[in-house]
Amino acid sequence: MVIKEKVIGIPRALIYYNYIPFLAGFFTKLGFEIIYSDLTTKKTLSEGASLVVTETCLPIKVYVGHVLNLIEKGVKNIFVPSIQSVGYKIYNCSKIRGLPDLIRNVVKGDYNIIEATLDKSEKNLGLIEFLKQAVEPFGITSDEEIYSALKYGFIQYNNFKVMVQHNMPFDTAFNNALKGKVVINQQEEEKEINVALISHGYNIYDKRVCMDVFKKLDSLGVKVHSAYNLTDDQLKDGMSALNVDLYWANQLEMSGAAGYYLRSLDIDGIITITAFGCGPDSLMIEDINRKAKNFNKPLLNLTIDEHTGEAGFVTRLEAFCDMLYRKKRAYKAENKEEIIVPVDDYTINLR
Repeated sequence: MVIKEKVIGIPRALIYYNYIPFLAGFFTKLGFEIIYSDLTTKKTLSEGASLVVTETCLPIKVYVGHVLNLIEKGVKNIFVPSIQSVGYKIYNCSKIRGLPDLIRNVVKGDYNIIEATLDKSEKNLGLIEFLKQAVEPFGITSDEEIYSALKYGFIQYNNFKVMVQHNMPFDTAFNNALKGKVVINQQEEEKEINVALISHGYNIYDKRVCMDVFKKLDSLGVKVHSAYNLTDDQLKDGMSALNVDLYWANQLEMSGAAGYYLRSLDIDGIITITAFGCGPDSLMIEDINRKAKNFNKPLLNLTIDEHTGEAGFVTRLEAFCDMLYRKKRAYKAENKEEIIVPVDDYTINLR
């Protein structure tokens, strides 16, 4: 059966933070109306968590909550892709790979899952096939239309990337890209402390999940750098700095960014934010912790879940940033004689 109405819902979670500029351009070019789920709230978290087992990681609980939100808004067709691998033998975690099956089994209601599979480790499951699967239920089969929409999607995505690489906030850059605008702020505010925030986009750009960590660090007088500020070549250079091979689909934004910023003399400290129970992240963080000692770079590890309290979160950020301020000022006062701060002292779990 062909779906006549070109309306598609996209959950504001997980892959939204990696691919939404491209997907928005692609679907818009084909005449779709895109409906996004609302911003994450306490209700989003609690409702999503209530449908999955306790051990499920926070990003998946958030995703389930966003699917429920779209259903409440009356959206009938919800885009839930399976991103198996983004390159030859470069895989996502099992939960992201099996996302359509998970949603199908735990979320009941009157809606359609628009499922498409991307698996660059297999033949005939590349990007073009992925996009064809996404629009086939709506009766769109023209290769010319799909290629044109793909090109438009990449234009929006590239414009978005240019803006976030110049420190524009995620939402602002996305909104500019939707309007076909590229706006670059030539004058960047310099601050005494520069911190690299190492995490996945869905952990740090969802303000409810990370308790608006960018705003909190800004209020402490800290300039924040993330993987989104780096080019693909810089992220790959970061992987070589850590001397690790690329295996996980989102490893560049963790290991790649960490390696690049650990080597950077402009970065005073590293803050990692990971979701409790994330297997791939636990492996990446172990590598980052060990290499941080070699680079003598202060490191703060924060682990979050739906029970993380904001007060404790803020206290640890404040303590870490205060240490960075004292370290830098002492360094200047002592004729640039570096003060070594043990990294292990600042490894903190928030659970």
